[in-house]
Amino acid sequence: MVGSTGTDRAVTRRAGRRNALAGVLLGLGAVAFVDETVFHQLLHWHHFYDRASSAAGLVSDGIFHAFSWFATVAALFLLAALRRDREVRPLRVVGGALAGGGAFQLYDGLVQHKLLGLHQIRYVPDVLVYDVVWNVLAAVLLVVGLVLLARTRRA
Repeated sequence: MVGSTGTDRAVTRRAGRRNALAGVLLGLGAVAFVDETVFHQLLHWHHFYDRASSAAGLVSDGIFHAFSWFATVAALFLLAALRRDREVRPLRVVGGALAGGGAFQLYDGLVQHKLLGLHQIRYVPDVLVYDVVWNVLAAVLLVVGLVLLARTRRA
């Protein structure tokens, strides 16, 4: 920027980070909410924690659901502050949301499903198809989000 000061650049970088963080929290909250609502409540495929009683599974689902809402509400507060300061960068927020949602889904698929064995996507004889679809979709969301964040970094 011609005539921009170091302070201007610092403010711009900070706004960029805040937009990305708002997006990450929004994506994380949205993907967690969809996972909990669709796979836990509607389809009854699993609970957040399936290695104990149904009651423990329901409690773990409630905690997971609260987590998704806390992330979403935090994202909305950040977006409100960005809007107030006239610093909202929609593409940066979308990139953050895709990256946050993809990262959460990939973490869920690899760490919670496979490494820790807290639950599976679905309890069927051949879960491989579900695992591949889940993790490939997560990776696509993550990569698209990261590319969008990289492209909007300087904007």
